[in-house]
Amino acid sequence: MQQGVSVVVPFLNEEDNVIRFCEELDQFRNQNDFPIELIFVDDGSTDQSVQLLSNFRFRCIDRYCIISLSKNFGSHAAIRAGIEYASYDICTWMAVDLQEPIEFIQIGYEKITGGLDAVFFEKESVKISPVERAFSKVYSRLMIKYAVPNYGKGGIANIMFNGKIKKYLRENVEINSAINLQIMNAGFKNTTISMKYQNRVSGKSKWTLSKKIKLFIDSFVAFSFMPIRLVSIIGIMMFLLGIIYGIIIIVSRLLHPLDAVAGYATLASLLAIGFGITNISLGIIAEYLWRTYDAASRRPAFIIADIKEFKTNEKAGIDDT
Repeated sequence: MQQGVSVVVPFLNEEDNVIRFCEELDQFRNQNDFPIELIFVDDGSTDQSVQLLSNFRFRCIDRYCIISLSKNFGSHAAIRAGIEYASYDICTWMAVDLQEPIEFIQIGYEKITGGLDAVFFEKESVKISPVERAFSKVYSRLMIKYAVPNYGKGGIANIMFNGKIKKYLRENVEINSAINLQIMNAGFKNTTISMKYQNRVSGKSKWTLSKKIKLFIDSFVAFSFMPIRLVSIIGIMMFLLGIIYGIIIIVSRLLHPLDAVAGYATLASLLAIGFGITNISLGIIAEYLWRTYDAASRRPAFIIADIKEFKTNEKAGIDDT
C-alpha cells in the first residue's frame, strides 16, 4: 500500500468551519510531498455542512470522501467509521475547528515512517474555564493512576498510528469506549509529543457536559476495575464504622445509663448514608452489566447511511468528482 496519511474528520453541524478547514488542509498538502486523504464523517448534522463539503473543490488533497452516519453516534464512533474506510495504513483524526496545530500531521508521519507504531499528541496549552481545567486535571490524574498509566497529564487529544494499530482497531470495535484509550492501552511502541493547541475560532463546541460525563464513566468502566473495587472498599469501610459506632454506643450505655438519649437523628443520618452508598454501588455494578449486555448483543458502533467519494489532485492532473 502506498505510504500516505488518512485523516479522519468527524463533524457535527460545523458549517461555520468546514470551508476554512478545507482551505487550510489543501494548503498544507501543497507544502508536503506525501499523499493525504480526508475522510469526513458526518455524525448526524442538520445544517449545511455536508453540502458545503460536497461543493468544495480541493486542488492538492489526493482524495476525500464524506461518510454520513444514520444518526448521532458520538465522535469516537465516527472516528471508527472513518478508519474503516481509510486507504492508507497511517491514520489519524482531527477536528474541523482546527484546534489542533496542523503541523502534527507532518510530525506524526515522520515518526511513524521512522519506526514507531503510534504518536500521542498531548495538549500543552489551551484557554479553558477554571471548572473545565479542574475537571481535565482530575480526569487525567485518575486515568494515569487507575486506568492507562501512559495517559498524558495535559490530555491526549490526537493519535497518529500505523497499519498494525489500524488492523487492531478494525478487528476490535468497542462500543461505549474511548478510541484513544483503546490505542494507548494496547501497548504498541509509541512516543508522546506536547504541542500548543488553539481555541475554537467560530461555531459552538459540541463537547457538552453530558458527553464529558459519559466519557468519564466510559473511560473507567471500560479500562479499569477500580469502580467495582471501590464498591468493596466502601462496603468494608461502612462495616468497620458500624462496628466502631456500635461499640461506642454500648460503652456509653454502660458508663452513663441515665444519660442515654434516643439517637433518632443519628439513626436517620446513618440510614440515609447507608442507602445512598448502596444505590451508588448498585449503579456501578449496573454500568458493568449494561456494557456486558451491550457487547454481547453485538449492536453496531455506527450505521452508515451514505458515502460520497471524490478524487482531486491538480498536481497529478486528476479531477474526478
